Amino acid sequence: MENKVLAVVNGKEITEATLNSALAKFPPERRSQLTSGEGKKYLLDQVIAWELLYTYALDEGLENREEFKTQIEEAKREILSQIAVNDIISNIKVSNEEVEEYYNANKEKFTEDAKVKASHILVDSEEKANEIVEEIKSGLSFKDAADKYSSCPSKAQGGSLGSFGRGMMVPEFEEAAFALELGKVSEPVKTQFGYHIIVVEEKLPAREKSLQEVDAQIMSMLIQQKQGSSYMNLIEGLKSKYSLEIK
Repeated sequence: MENKVLAVVNGKEITEATLNSALAKFPPERRSQLTSGEGKKYLLDQVIAWELLYTYALDEGLENREEFKTQIEEAKREILSQIAVNDIISNIKVSNEEVEEYYNANKEKFTEDAKVKASHILVDSEEKANEIVEEIKSGLSFKDAADKYSSCPSKAQGGSLGSFGRGMMVPEFEEAAFALELGKVSEPVKTQFGYHIIVVEEKLPAREKSLQEVDAQIMSMLIQQKQGSSYMNLIEGLKSKYSLEIK
C-alpha cells in the first residue's frame, strides 16, 4: 500500500503512516472522530505542529537542558523496568492439566445458584390486581393481561422478567416467586413499586458449572497467580543481588 506523503516539515516527511501512528495514541472513543475528512485534517495539523515544535526545540538547544535530561532518564527507567517485567511474565504458561486439576479441587467455587424464570403484571392497587387475577382465571392469558394492564416495561414481552436468582429482586417479590408453584398465578404481592401478579414458568436448581464453562476463567486466574509469584520471586532475588538500604 502506498505510504502517501501528506506534508514536509523542514525536510521531514509526514506520511499516512505517520498519521496512523499518531491516531493510535488517542483513546478508542476519540479515534472515530479523527477518521473523517475534517478529523484527518485536524490530526494532520496537530502532527505538523508537533514536528514544528520539535524542530524549534532542537534549534534552541533545549535537549541540553537539565530538565530534558532528567525526564529522559526517568522515561528510560520506566521503559526498561516495564520491559524487564514483560520479559518475566511473557513466558508464563498454564497447561490444560493444571486448569483441570484446579477445577477438580475447587468445584465448590464454580456453582450457579438456583433461579426462577417468571413473568409479572404490575399495577398500582390491590383492588385492580385482584380484578386482573379473576380475569386470568376466567380465561384471559397472562401474556395478554400483562400487555393490557401492566405498568412495567416488561409488558412488551408479555410480562417476562427472564431468569433471576436470589438477591436480584426486591425481597417480597423474590420470596413469592421462589415459593410459587410452576404455572400457578399468584395472589397480589405488594412491594415498593406497587402490586404484582406473578407466574413462574421454570425453576432452575443450583448447579455445578462444567469445566468447559469456566476453563478460560481458571486459565486467566492461574496465569495471573504465576505472573505475580514470578515477579515477587525476582524482586526478592534482586534484593540479594544488589545493595539495598532502607532508612
